[in-house]
Amino acid sequence: MRNLTISDQTLQITAAKPEQTLSFRERVEIAKLLDKARADVIETAPITGGKADALLIQAIAAAVRESAVAVPVALTEDGPAQAWEAVREAAKPRLQVAVPMSVVQMEYVCRKKPPMVLSMISILVAAAKALCADVEFRADDATRAEPSFLRQAVAAAIEAGAGTVTVCDDAGGMLPEEFSAFVTELRADVPALSGVRLGVRCANDLGMAVACAAAAIQAGAGEVKVGAVSDEIPAMEAVAQLLRLRGEELGIRSGLNITELQRCIRHARRLAHGKRSKTSPFDAGVQDAPGAALFLNSFDDISAVAKAVKRLGYDLGEEDTARVYEEFVRIAKRKNVGARELDAIVASAALQVPPAYRLQSYVVNCGNIIAASAHVRLEKDGKPIGEICVGDGPVDAAFLAIEQIIGHHYELDDFQVQTVTEGREAMGSALVKLRAGGKLYSGKGISTDIIGASIRAYLNALNKIVYEEG
Repeated sequence: MRNLTISDQTLQITAAKPEQTLSFRERVEIAKLLDKARADVIETAPITGGKADALLIQAIAAAVRESAVAVPVALTEDGPAQAWEAVREAAKPRLQVAVPMSVVQMEYVCRKKPPMVLSMISILVAAAKALCADVEFRADDATRAEPSFLRQAVAAAIEAGAGTVTVCDDAGGMLPEEFSAFVTELRADVPALSGVRLGVRCANDLGMAVACAAAAIQAGAGEVKVGAVSDEIPAMEAVAQLLRLRGEELGIRSGLNITELQRCIRHARRLAHGKRSKTSPFDAGVQDAPGAALFLNSFDDISAVAKAVKRLGYDLGEEDTARVYEEFVRIAKRKNVGARELDAIVASAALQVPPAYRLQSYVVNCGNIIAASAHVRLEKDGKPIGEICVGDGPVDAAFLAIEQIIGHHYELDDFQVQTVTEGREAMGSALVKLRAGGKLYSGKGISTDIIGASIRAYLNALNKIVYEEG
């Protein structure tokens, strides 16, 4: 039985479609889903936007554990080094040298004549091989190339160190038997192909991409390009079905995780096409509201969070932005952050006074046969202070512990608790109103722990009192 390599091009295909523009987080999430489905290779979009593209690839490389991460090399002298710098930390890095083979595409994309293109292939593949053990040469538009030139290009790439050679029917006009004959003849004319993996990419213009891929596999292909969310090339689930029903007969198998495949593909499609469930805990509730499709996670930096905050309609200064980001990091370690979560974070962290008291830690014990107790530790002027109190419930015990620490009792005018999001990892929001000197001071706190949200809300209101009294 031969192992068939499944190489997914979802991230490349969606990057080329303005209507399917994905956020940084969504692209990383799709990569993680493909990794969980055990795609052998995950192909990223090329580095065209400078540092942002490189950072995305680095994030994907860090998130992916089992799959190889393939990065297209720019057709320039520093292309291999640039791509390698972005993907080098991946568990299984791959550099991909993609060059058009048809005369029209060569002149349009490369602005070079065939002899110069052959020289470029040798130079780029050799440079990529010097950096990365796994190098793929992809012959784009191969079925419309001059046969003799295509064979020279494939032979040059193999001689320069390519371990995988992929031929593409980008026109999508071949029938299965024609594509099978194309692959068979190529393998016969380039003996060096027997020593490398031969891949195929079949466009689905005639609706026969899977059939063409199956014909190529029978002719000796060992890698197939698929798309988890696209119908332009063979769908991953269709290839998985082919392997399940006819794999033994074809003498092939793959490492796809069939159990996880359907769930991962459905999730990836929701991300790519924006078809999120109305009951999603991250749904903003109004389709066209600012931030309705806002999703952040621990990979997002302070600039991404600042942009998201602005989308929600807030105009924060540098200090408030820093406070929001600090709170965001704490929440993002536990769960993804959507528009509603970020809204609550801004309400609790921004537009606040300098905190006189900061929460260090809290431990609460309660049950139906013991009195509730709370051990709260705060920080003031850089010094930790703590107290343990017993109360009528965990929240009351925590508030009494804070009063013991500050040495003052303030009238609790109002206390409200509600969920910000849904599900097992729902965030809780607490509102505390304290009365001091005839004035009312409100504070808000959020956390995945409702006790923690209540303590933060109390401190938020307390710090406002301390600030005004000071």
